[in-house]
Amino acid sequence: MTVLEAIQRSSEFLTKKGVDSPRLQTELLLAHLLGLPRMQLYLNFERVLTEDEVNRFRELIKRRGQREPLQQIVGSTSFCGLEIAVNRHVLVPRPETELLAEHGWRFLNQIEAPHSEGSCRPSVRALDFGTGSGCLAITLANKCPAAELYAIDASEPALEVARQNAARLGADDRIHFLLGEGLHALSQGIAFNLIISNPPYIPTAEIDTLQPEVRDFDPRQALDGGADGLNFYRLLANDAGERLKANGKLMLEFGDGQAQGLTRIFESENWIVEAIVEDYTHQPRILIAGRG
Repeated sequence: MTVLEAIQRSSEFLTKKGVDSPRLQTELLLAHLLGLPRMQLYLNFERVLTEDEVNRFRELIKRRGQREPLQQIVGSTSFCGLEIAVNRHVLVPRPETELLAEHGWRFLNQIEAPHSEGSCRPSVRALDFGTGSGCLAITLANKCPAAELYAIDASEPALEVARQNAARLGADDRIHFLLGEGLHALSQGIAFNLIISNPPYIPTAEIDTLQPEVRDFDPRQALDGGADGLNFYRLLANDAGERLKANGKLMLEFGDGQAQGLTRIFESENWIVEAIVEDYTHQPRILIAGRG
């Protein structure tokens, strides 16, 4: 079987299984298997795959046909230019969360040098609440090299993934990983310039209606936001204010249709909602708030 034949047959199989972008998914899996950049496949269409390569590729395609996410099959995903390892213990980062990260690092850099380029002062401190794979904390550490980062998660397996990502990307010496529910894992008196989070925000009853890639493979703990999806926002609205430094910001990703409900929650706890930012599809996606 040639590379082109493998792509054609596997694309047809994934189409029947209801996988989005089946040709692209096929090419990415084959490029991963062969250790080639995807575009190099086009220069190797006539290459004959070995029996071992065919068998291993069939297994990968079978897993994708069962709707296992591509990122979990290959073991990583790109986030803000960083290669982040993922598995069944962590949420696969979405493009919308890259936008949240960008707002976070731009804010931190403005604290240090509002009128010029420069790295953050060591006194600049940020908290990633519900860190999962560690993608937000590691990105902030990468973009703001002198900042001190804290990252909390309620899942020890998720924290282990985050720690390994941080070590591999050279950020483990500046991120404190903490296991715990809510903000109780933090030492008394510690405060932050930025609290950033992509918390669970799917209403419990809606989880079973999600795409199989999410419903069956992302950890439920990272999806389930309670009956209306807003449980973790209530927690942060109630508890995060005392953890912010003067002029600190809270930046949160949220789900479709939740902007008005979130605004009411935070304003009722004396937050000033400064902005609701749209994502790349022009859907309200990020809340930015402060204490005034």
